[in-house]
Amino acid sequence: MKKFIFMKPAEKYIDKQPAQEASRLLLAIYKLPKGNIEKLQNWDGAFRLRVGGVRVIFEMDGNRITVCDIDNRGDVYKG
Repeated sequence: MKKFIFMKPAEKYIDKQPAQEASRLLLAIYKLPKGNIEKLQNWDGAFRLRVGGVRVIFEMDGNRITVCDIDNRGDVYKG
């Protein structure tokens, strides 16, 4: 059983989205580690999930997936 942990920035982004967009993001997140994922360089142990123009930054540790941040493609890597 996978356990999902959402950090504060990720929760805030989802809360601000319209219901349909939030549902689309959550559906993609709960399918992890399937999807368009890629290991991030220069981010220790982090991965990104692409959902349209939105990027989900997350870390995997066994069955635990920590969603660190979610933002638009151009803004998520600035943090």
